[in-house]
Amino acid sequence: MYGRDDLRTTLAPARSGRVPTAFKKASYALFTGTEPQDASALSRDWYARGQTMIVAYSEAEAGAVFDRADQVDEYAVVLPDEGAELLIEIPEGGETVSGRAIAFVPGGRSRITVVKGGRLLRLFTTRSADLAAKCSNAAAYAEPDPNVAPYAAWPDPVGGRKVRVYSGNVAPQEGRFGRIYRGSTIMVNFGDGRVGPRSPDNLSPHHHDDFEQYSIALDGDYVHHLRWPWISDSTRWIDDDHERIAAPSVAVIPPPAIHTSQGMAPGLNRLLDVFCPPRRDFSLKPGWVLNADDYPMPADDQETGA
Repeated sequence: MYGRDDLRTTLAPARSGRVPTAFKKASYALFTGTEPQDASALSRDWYARGQTMIVAYSEAEAGAVFDRADQVDEYAVVLPDEGAELLIEIPEGGETVSGRAIAFVPGGRSRITVVKGGRLLRLFTTRSADLAAKCSNAAAYAEPDPNVAPYAAWPDPVGGRKVRVYSGNVAPQEGRFGRIYRGSTIMVNFGDGRVGPRSPDNLSPHHHDDFEQYSIALDGDYVHHLRWPWISDSTRWIDDDHERIAAPSVAVIPPPAIHTSQGMAPGLNRLLDVFCPPRRDFSLKPGWVLNADDYPMPADDQETGA
C-alpha cells in the first residue's frame, strides 16, 4: 500500500500475530494557538502523550533552562531548525547542540540551557510520570491501548554515560529511507519534508501491528487519514478519520489503523516521525539507522545475525 518507489516496501514483516478485539482512536495536540501547559518569561512549553511516549514542544529564548533532577530513563532532544543552540549537561560532562540536530541524554540528573533561542522538542517515555500528568491529552490514556505491545527499553549504548549528539543534516543516500537515529528508548526519523501539497494519487497507506507512530508536524499543515479494520464486534468499529491540523502539532497514530499523512500547505510541509521503543524493522535494514554502532539491538536480534 506504500506509494510509488517507497523504500518501506522492503521492510521485514512484523512478528506480532496479535488479533485486535478493540481499538483506540488517534489523539491530536496543537502546540500553538492553545495555552501551554508550562510558561515562563523565557519559554512556552506544550506536552502531549501516547501510550508509550511524551512529546514536549517548547519555544524558548536564550537563558531558558530545563532541569531533570532524577530522570528515570534516557530521553531525546531535537533541534528542528538552524540557528538554535543548547548546552546539555550531565554529571559526567556536557555537550553543545546547535543547528538541526538530535541528542540522546542518559537518565539521572541533566540540565538543558538554551544558548540561542528557537524551537526544541524533548521526547520522553511515559515512565516520566510527572510529565505525563502535564499532557493536554492525558485523559485519553487513562485506559491503555490494548493493541500496543508492552514497553521494553533497548540495550544501553556503547561507551557508558554521556550525551550523544548527531547532526540532522546528513545528506540523503540512494537506498536509505529518511535520516533515522535510535536511542535505547526512542527512534527518530529526521525528515526534510516537501514543498507544496502532496499528490493525492501517491499516498502511502500502511499499518503497524503493535506500536504507535508519533507524527510531529513541524511546518505546514497536514491531513492525517486513518482507517480501522472491521472486527466481528461491530459495536467497536471506528469511523474513518481525516483530521486536518496545522503545524506545530502531533498526531498519535494507534495500531493497527491504516494511516497516511498528506501535506496540504503551498510552502514547506515537514514531519518528524518518532517511535517508542525503536522500530525493529527499520533497524534490520543495513545502513538505515545512522547511529547503529552506538546503540545495539536487543539480544534476540543480535543472536539471529540481524
